[in-house]
Amino acid sequence: MRGVVRLYALFLAILWIATGTAAEKGDAAKGKPIYTNLCASCHGNGGKGDGPAAAALNPKPKDLTDKAYMSKLDDKFFFNIMAKGGAAVGKSPLMPPFSGGLKDQDIRDVIAFLRNLAK
Repeated sequence: MRGVVRLYALFLAILWIATGTAAEKGDAAKGKPIYTNLCASCHGNGGKGDGPAAAALNPKPKDLTDKAYMSKLDDKFFFNIMAKGGAAVGKSPLMPPFSGGLKDQDIRDVIAFLRNLAK
C-alpha cells in the first residue's frame, strides 16, 4: 500500500511539473491574433516595423523578423517591454505597456509568435 501511495505521489508531482512548464511556454497560434490586434498597427502584420502608424513614430519600430536582433534579446526582455512599456526597459516611451489588458500567458503567447517571425 505504501508503495502505491508513493507511486501516486510521484505521478502527481510529475504531472504538476509538466503542466506548470507547459503554462510557462507560449503558444504562437494564440499569440498571433493578440499581436494582430495590439501590435501590428506599429510593428506591421509581418513584424517588419512597417505598420500604418509606424510612419509617425520616431524612433521607428524594430524589425522583429531580423534574426540577429531577435537572437540578442531574451524572452524576459520581451515580457517586460510588453508588460511595462518601452520606457521601463530603456527603450522608446512610445511603446505602451499592456499589462492591464493582457494576462501573463497572453504575453508569453505573443512572444512565441514573435520568435516565429524571426525564424
